[in-house]
Amino acid sequence: MSPCAQALRLLEQEVLGIRARLDAQLPYALQMPMVPAANVSDEAMAAIEKHMQAARRQLRVHIAHFLRQLREMAATPHNVALAQRRYALLKLFFHAALTHFEIFAEVLTQRSQHGTGVWLSGLDVAAQDGLRQPGVPIAAPPVICYVERGHGGAIRRARTRLPGGGNNPVAVIRMPRERMVGTGVAASLFHEVGHQAAALLDLANAYKRASPGRMARGHPVWGAWERWISEILADLWAVSRVGIAATCGLMSVVSLPRAFVLRINLDDPHPAPWIRVKLSVAMGKALYPHPQWDQLEQVWERLYPRSQMNPGQRKAFDALDRAIPQFVAVLLAMHPPALRGRSLGAALRLPDRHPQHLLRVWHAVKLRPQQLLADTPTLAFAVLGQARYSGLLPASQELKVIAELLQRWALAGYLPWSAGSAQLSVALNQRETISTPLAAYA
Repeated sequence: MSPCAQALRLLEQEVLGIRARLDAQLPYALQMPMVPAANVSDEAMAAIEKHMQAARRQLRVHIAHFLRQLREMAATPHNVALAQRRYALLKLFFHAALTHFEIFAEVLTQRSQHGTGVWLSGLDVAAQDGLRQPGVPIAAPPVICYVERGHGGAIRRARTRLPGGGNNPVAVIRMPRERMVGTGVAASLFHEVGHQAAALLDLANAYKRASPGRMARGHPVWGAWERWISEILADLWAVSRVGIAATCGLMSVVSLPRAFVLRINLDDPHPAPWIRVKLSVAMGKALYPHPQWDQLEQVWERLYPRSQMNPGQRKAFDALDRAIPQFVAVLLAMHPPALRGRSLGAALRLPDRHPQHLLRVWHAVKLRPQQLLADTPTLAFAVLGQARYSGLLPASQELKVIAELLQRWALAGYLPWSAGSAQLSVALNQRETISTPLAAYA
């Protein structure tokens, strides 16, 4: 056999090996050992399987086409070089398919871990709930969560390009394992949910089309806001969902050595931590006015006092801090096209997330929060976070309540958004007054 014929035969065997590997790739439903409560939603699994089936089908078409061309080729040096180039491209398609498989396999494999899998399934339900609210037209995609070591969360948004091509069929949220304690998990979870919501509503582009956005190049402070707008919008969504729990969780995440907290980097899409917390406080105060926001801001100023800043930092942060009220007012007053005439602030402001209402709910449910908050995942995190901040819920008890709620949500599967369960409504109606004045917990 000539060297050219041997080369073509070698390429054929390699491609046949790729096809055999592809044929051996079973659907996730036949591979992933997990208790039923840890399963991802049927909608999410169907979207993932459909995506992977389409990728495998497309790759098989490429393989069949390559083999047909290869077997029709004459064994010449020119054809060998041509076949090698086409084989190299075919391998890239194959690697892309494997990459997609591993992305979802990494997420689904954690569902078999004792305890962790059920918690993740519960977080799926909470995340899905956090995407929805009355009057906001969001075609919410399926959401699945997983945990990973590291400091920060992340999201691979639905309908964005996957490595190697193709659109992601579901939103995949990565939660830092160290955040899986108490209501701190809510801040990270709903921040990542906020990225997905902001993309679906095209909020970043809506802001950039506004007049302050167009002036950004001529004003350093407004230029900074525009650079950081995607992260600011995600923080805004989190505050609108769970109130002060979002800001307290953010403070925990960015409580780092001073050099990191006071560093301004316009190449980073995240605002400098010091001003990011101030923004979260300001957005919370604008959405849900209450004295607690001023108190929390003072706490942050004590934790990282301006006296620790060098002159350059002090000048920059003072300018940003002075601009926050106007920026937040502009942000909440804008009218994104997706909101059909409503302002962003009006769309995101939820009456049942005001601190006074959350405390009222806590007093109504505190004897049985696992049962009375079970139908309202996002509201549950907001109530528990408010109670903890107000000194009414010890951290040890908070963790137990959240663990049981996550298990309940995992068992129940997907729950549609609602303003409150029937049991919660009854509990609130039975309690017309609160024995302890709200001002005592402000």
